[in-house]
Amino acid sequence: METNAGRGTVISWEDLPAPIRAYLPAHQARDTEAAISVFAADAAVTDEGRTYRGRDEIRAWLDSGASEYTYTTEFVGAARTGEAHIDVVQHLEGNFPGGSVDLHYRFALEGALITRLVIEP
Repeated sequence: METNAGRGTVISWEDLPAPIRAYLPAHQARDTEAAISVFAADAAVTDEGRTYRGRDEIRAWLDSGASEYTYTTEFVGAARTGEAHIDVVQHLEGNFPGGSVDLHYRFALEGALITRLVIEP
């Protein structure tokens, strides 16, 4: 397997764990119910410096983010950074400040559920 210094083992979209492959397209499609279904009940999401805990807060974050901006996402790449940790890079373009950004979606998994997601540049 190819490695990227400091980033872990590079993996393809097809090799991503199922919860991540389910979450990312659901988030892009603004399908809150499909997106929330892959989170553990006590999961936490950090986005723009704010942390949302539990499915109710994560659902509210998903709903508010979907209405605030219009954007498209493109999978850039991913790396396994630990046994249950995956870093996915997504390229976003849209009507948000700056209009274009590459974001890291840093996932922690437990079994078939996402327990932690940190979104940052």
